Amino acid sequence: MTKRVELVFDFVSPNAYLIWWPLRDLVNRHGAELVVLPAFLGGMHKLTGNAPPMIRDAEVKGKNAYAMLEMNRFIAKHGLTKWRMHPQFPFNSILLQRMLFAACEDGRGVDFAEVLLKAIWEESLDVSSPEAVGAVVGAAGFDAADLFARAQSDGVKQGLMAGTDAVVARGAFGIPTMWVGEEMFFGKERLGQIEELLAQG
Repeated sequence: MTKRVELVFDFVSPNAYLIWWPLRDLVNRHGAELVVLPAFLGGMHKLTGNAPPMIRDAEVKGKNAYAMLEMNRFIAKHGLTKWRMHPQFPFNSILLQRMLFAACEDGRGVDFAEVLLKAIWEESLDVSSPEAVGAVVGAAGFDAADLFARAQSDGVKQGLMAGTDAVVARGAFGIPTMWVGEEMFFGKERLGQIEELLAQG
């Protein structure tokens, strides 16, 4: 039976991009499957009382500066040199997340996430422009009009809300959260632990 790594995912999180490529390499090395769990990070924060580190730790002397140091080390270690802080960050990702949910319903969540991650975090895609988002999605072989339409449906809206509730119920409070079976891991620094678990066969 193929092992699965489940990844709680929201396009607005820089860590969603930073974890993506090393995690993809890791699961491929171990013949595992990557499963995307769309969730709305803003909703997760509301449900858990969490907040973005830049806000939560703003009054802690040196903490955000050190977090940036560690992020730059991670970027260097994994060769993520195309990453750029998005000029609209933090942006509203609800439409993108609903489109991702719809793509996951079609079994194409991983491909959809990968396309937009590059556009957003490498090319500074204007995420406030449906036309710009649609052009990127369409060029990658997705039916942009269909995804936009489904993103407005009650089923997809409620599905994303339910998915957000579900990952919080499992213990998630931020991104990136991952599960291998019942084992939960939080943070891009946990890749080594995940690899050890997958290597156990």
